[in-house]
Amino acid sequence: MPTVLLVHNFYQQPGGEDRVFDIEGGLLEAAGHRVLRYTLTNEDVDGMGRAALAARTVWSRDAYREVLDIVEREGVDVVHVHNTLPLASPSVYHAAQDGGAAVVQTLHNFRLICAGALLLRDGHICHDCVGTRLALPAIRHACYRGSTAATAAVVATTAIHKAAGTYASKVDRYIALSDFARGLFIEGGLPEALIVTKPNALLAEPSLGPGGDFALFGGRLDSNKGIQVMLDAWRNHPDLPPLKIAGDGAMAPEVRAAASGDPRIEWLGWKSSDEMRELMGRAAVLVAPSLSYEGWPLVVIEAMGQGTPVVATNHGVFPEMIVDGVTGHLVKRDDPHALAAGVRALLADREALQETRRATWKLYRERFTRRINYLQLRAIYADAIAHRRAHA
Repeated sequence: MPTVLLVHNFYQQPGGEDRVFDIEGGLLEAAGHRVLRYTLTNEDVDGMGRAALAARTVWSRDAYREVLDIVEREGVDVVHVHNTLPLASPSVYHAAQDGGAAVVQTLHNFRLICAGALLLRDGHICHDCVGTRLALPAIRHACYRGSTAATAAVVATTAIHKAAGTYASKVDRYIALSDFARGLFIEGGLPEALIVTKPNALLAEPSLGPGGDFALFGGRLDSNKGIQVMLDAWRNHPDLPPLKIAGDGAMAPEVRAAASGDPRIEWLGWKSSDEMRELMGRAAVLVAPSLSYEGWPLVVIEAMGQGTPVVATNHGVFPEMIVDGVTGHLVKRDDPHALAAGVRALLADREALQETRRATWKLYRERFTRRINYLQLRAIYADAIAHRRAHA
């Protein structure tokens, strides 16, 4: 079995990418792989000057040296990179290849084709920079953290490494989380032959839950998650069921206000993974009204693994996760009335809802289990190693 080095730059606020980094490491170890980890954290950014951080975003001498040392010393076969921004930098691809290892990069977000990573600007889907050599619109709109300087550093990193051939020659396989995302990355200029599709795995295999009588939202309370759409749906439709909202974030004040004015709405704050699993198993439906494209939202697949159907926005990855009318409903983006109609349709017939739960659980078992995911990952590693040997 190949020895794998996982590389990840952790975010200041823990998110889905951090969870997947941990989950896949455990998945590989459970299958018998020797797994090493090289991690950095964005907390270290605070002590760096703007110029030093911009330079390191493009090329980190420290990360190059440290990754090369691990690869050579430990006999690493595959370096699997999750996030390089800002401290790891694409230098880790060069280090892995110089040490003789194959390189795999999971494309958790759209950073390589969008400085803001979400293909969203001012609440609207935005493809202005997709396929461009230099993402000038991103700089003009300060798409990364609202900073022109920080956005310029991200744009420069991508442009420099595109021109240098890093993305075409230093990575042996890219993992897109959906066919939809794969198409966008191809449009954005990544080599089509190197991009494969594999979704994210769960931490543990779920079982069919009992279901219940409430709707559930789980995730960060940010505007791009469609929080206002959800709150408007419940405000305008008094026949909707109780709504439990698990999460925290910038829109917490709006959620708190809605909960205080509507006895059907309960704000739970952040919940642990175990608490979320229990909630998802008891929910009648999960709502995911995202305004932006999602990568592969774990909360959706966790709900499906317990048989809980999902009402989600009809764009991006969701049509690949949900069979409309069979395992949930796909609804128009940014439309509270469509969201309400989707929830209402699922709950209108309790007998039909139980059938939907069984169909949802069956779909998960057929396509998304941890075993299936590991076999996909193992095949990707084998292809990456073969590619590296052929191009050594």
